[in-house]
Amino acid sequence: MRPMQGYVYPNEFELHWGLLIVVYPYLTGLVAGAFILASLARVFNVREVQPVYRLSLLTALAFLIAAPLPLLAHLGRPERAFEIFLTPNLRSAMAMFGFVYAWYLMVVLLLEIWFDYRKDLVIWSRGSTGVLSLVRRILTLGATDLSEGALRFDAGAGKLITIVGIPSAFLLHGYVGFIFGSVKANPWWSSVLMPVVFLFSAIVSGIALMLLIFMISSLVRFKRVDMACMDKLAAFLMYALVVDFSLEMLDFTQRLYEAEESIRILSQMLSSRLVLSLIVLQVLVGTVLPLMSLALVAPTVRKQGLVKVPDELRRLIYFVVAVLIQIGIFSTRWNVVIGGQLFSKSLRGLTVYKIELLGIEGMLTAGAIVVLPLVILLVLVKLLPPWPDAEAGATAGIGLGLAVSPARR
Repeated sequence: MRPMQGYVYPNEFELHWGLLIVVYPYLTGLVAGAFILASLARVFNVREVQPVYRLSLLTALAFLIAAPLPLLAHLGRPERAFEIFLTPNLRSAMAMFGFVYAWYLMVVLLLEIWFDYRKDLVIWSRGSTGVLSLVRRILTLGATDLSEGALRFDAGAGKLITIVGIPSAFLLHGYVGFIFGSVKANPWWSSVLMPVVFLFSAIVSGIALMLLIFMISSLVRFKRVDMACMDKLAAFLMYALVVDFSLEMLDFTQRLYEAEESIRILSQMLSSRLVLSLIVLQVLVGTVLPLMSLALVAPTVRKQGLVKVPDELRRLIYFVVAVLIQIGIFSTRWNVVIGGQLFSKSLRGLTVYKIELLGIEGMLTAGAIVVLPLVILLVLVKLLPPWPDAEAGATAGIGLGLAVSPARR
């Protein structure tokens, strides 16, 4: 472990926010990014990303369910979290997270998924028996009307909720950056650009995650990977990465210009404590290398990239780029949360942060929370298949369902 340098007070030896608080903004960023990607298909009618629309919604729901777990585990007394609803403090940005979370979960995601799947749930519940069919029948909430007017209402309501959900997704993750950016006493956090940087990095991580999940799910199902969808996702990923990197450089330049007495300690921190996580992982591995790779092979304005490569090689490049971006975004969250606590309040010394393996704040707990959304996603995919062939089968079954229902009556 590297020794502490300079003047550090005894109450600054231990960091109050550890690995779990790093995981929290990482998960919420994936939620916002996946939902914004889904809105491209629903609101902006981007035809190429239609195959990942439903998968993006289920992914956002799976990660949203697990998003509060790092905070609850960090509290130590998670049952007290409900007190923010019983005795709300409207002046506390942290306390308002519960209301933002409840709005996004109950009003936005669940409603949009229900309206989008209602027709399929009705048909699936009629065409099979067993526990799965019973659960799907319960999820219809008794709304079994498959008339043209009812389906038109479902489509209109789903689109309206998606439009409302876009600013809600911005609020969900932008407020995390707002919490850090509003800490004026910390020169590493205090920045008006922090919410915007958090938001665009969330879009980058969400698109990269969906690219990974879509590719892996197609291979697992022995289906041909839709290269038109992959290329469009890669193009959007490159655009978002350019904006995100530009904002980060602007934010860093502003910090250098505004910093006065704190510039010395921040320079020491960048040259010692954050060399690996910021310079190597965040900038080089997580941003520059993926950006150069996408600029070469991803189709943007033209129908092909600057370098023409076979589909198999392009898929491999997309996969590696998406993994590198996840590493870079997680490093970004690490540098913000941990980096802002490494220097003393006197701006004269640096402390260290040692990751534990076991314990509530350890690597095993954080790793389990990161993996949990993927397990939830597997359950959701089994219950609500998001694949286009399943949707086509449900559409073909409308006539059968309408023909059977009069006999049942």
